[in-house]
Amino acid sequence: MTSAPIVVHPPLGTGGRRVTARGQILGLAHSDHDVVEFLRRAGLEAGEGLLDDPAWVKWRGGRAHRYEAA
Repeated sequence: MTSAPIVVHPPLGTGGRRVTARGQILGLAHSDHDVVEFLRRAGLEAGEGLLDDPAWVKWRGGRAHRYEAA
């Protein structure tokens, strides 16, 4: 099985989570809406439902959909 192409990294101490797609940094998200917007800008039209698909998105560290400081 290949790894998910989108990674939402652990929450930072200041809040927010770095988002990468195939190793390229897309931005620092503070909400699911931010992640969806980053993906849209990268050319992937997807709704928030995509964020729960492990074939597409890997949530590292912390709980999925939580962006506050660790």
